[in-house]
Amino acid sequence: MELLQQVRLIDPTQGVDRLSDILIAEGKIKAIANKITEYPPQTQVSSGKGLIIGTGLVDLYSHAQEPGNESRESLFNLSQAAIAGGFIQVGILPDTTPRIDNVEVLAAIKQKSSFLHQFSPLCFWGEASKDNANKQMNELAQLKLEAVGFSDHYSLGSLNLLKQLLEYVQPWQKTIAIALDRNELAGDGIVREGEASIRYGVSGNPGFSEAAIIAAVLEIVADIPTPVHIMRVSTKRGVELIANAKQRNIPITASTTWMHLLWNSESVSSYDPNLRLEPPLGDKDDQKALIAGIKQGIIDAIATDHQAYTYEEKTVPFALAPSGVIGLEIALPLLWQELVETKQLSALELWQALSTNPRMCLQQKPFEISVEQDSNFILFDPKKTWIANQENLKSPAANTPYYNKEIIGKVISHQSSVISHQ
Repeated sequence: MELLQQVRLIDPTQGVDRLSDILIAEGKIKAIANKITEYPPQTQVSSGKGLIIGTGLVDLYSHAQEPGNESRESLFNLSQAAIAGGFIQVGILPDTTPRIDNVEVLAAIKQKSSFLHQFSPLCFWGEASKDNANKQMNELAQLKLEAVGFSDHYSLGSLNLLKQLLEYVQPWQKTIAIALDRNELAGDGIVREGEASIRYGVSGNPGFSEAAIIAAVLEIVADIPTPVHIMRVSTKRGVELIANAKQRNIPITASTTWMHLLWNSESVSSYDPNLRLEPPLGDKDDQKALIAGIKQGIIDAIATDHQAYTYEEKTVPFALAPSGVIGLEIALPLLWQELVETKQLSALELWQALSTNPRMCLQQKPFEISVEQDSNFILFDPKKTWIANQENLKSPAANTPYYNKEIIGKVISHQSSVISHQ
C-alpha cells in the first residue's frame, strides 16, 4: 500500500485539478482526500509534491511496423514506448503488411500483441476499403466485432465510396476515422504552400487542398449522420469548417497531431527530414488556430501519429524523406512544456485532448480516477529531465527532431488494471 501526499490530481472527466492525498493498494485507489491521516502501519508514504497523477493517455492513431517492417520497430517496442509515454491505449492504423483488411489478419495481430507482456495497450482499426486500383469496401461485418473502428484515406475522387461506407455502417455506430491529406489538389507538395515554401525552394501543398475535401466530407456526413472522425487537421480553414459543422450538430470529431501544435512551416528552414510530415506543417496562423481549436473544443483530440523509420530511411534529403516521426514517449512532456507552462492551454485542456476526448471519439467511456473503481492512471513528473536517446527510449527508432536533446518531463509510473477497448 502506498500513500501519495499532496500530489496534483488531474481528471478531466470529472473536471478535477487539485492537490490531494491518494491511497493506493493492489492497483486500486482506496481513498482520495485533501489530507489522509489514518492508514495501515506498513503503508509506504511518499511526497507527491511537484508530481501529477492523471488519467491514462489515449492515442487515437499510430502506425505499427509489425508485421512487415519489424526492422523499424516491433509491436513489443511500440507497446513499451506507449507505456513509457503514459499512453495506456493506442489505436493502430491498418497500414501494416499485410494490411488489416480482413478478420484473419486482425486476429493474428491481436494474438501477437496479447502475448507481449501482461499489459498491452494496443487496439486496432480495420481498413474500410481494399487498397487497390478498383477501390471497394472490405467485408466490414466480419471486422466490426474485433476492430475499434474503421479507417481509410479518401480523395475527392473516392468520396462516393465514403458515402456508401457511411450508409452501410450507420446502424453499428462505429467511428469512421478518415485521413484527407492525400488528394488531387495537393499535387506533389511536401511543405504548406506559402512564404516558407517559396523561400526554402520546396514544392508547396496549398491549404485549400485540405479545406476543400473537409468541406465536401462534412456535407456528406450532414446527409448521412454516421460518427466520423477527421484525422490530422492542419489548417486554420479546416478548424473553421469543423467549428461550423459542430454548430450545425453534424456528428463529427477531429484531431490534429502533436507536431502540428509545436512546429510550423518556418521550421523547414533547417531541412531536417524529421519535419517532413503528412500533411505538411502549417504556417504560424495555422498553428495558432490549431491550439485555439484544442482550447475551444473544436479540435477534440491530439494524436501522436507515431511512425518509426530506420536511420537510413530518414537520413536523406528533405524532399526524399518518408513522412512521419516517433512521438509516443515524448509527446506529453513536450506538449506540457510548450503549451501548459506557457499558459496557451490549461492542464485540464491538454489532458482532455490526450485522454478523455480520444475515448469519446471512439464511442467509449472516458477514464476517470475514483475510489474502488478499476483505475487507469499515470504518474507524471513535469520537471524531471532526461535525454531522448537510445539509452532512454524504448523505441529503437530515432526519427524525431528531439533526438539526443534534453526533455523536461517524464512519466515515472502507470497503473492500468483493466482496459476496455471495445
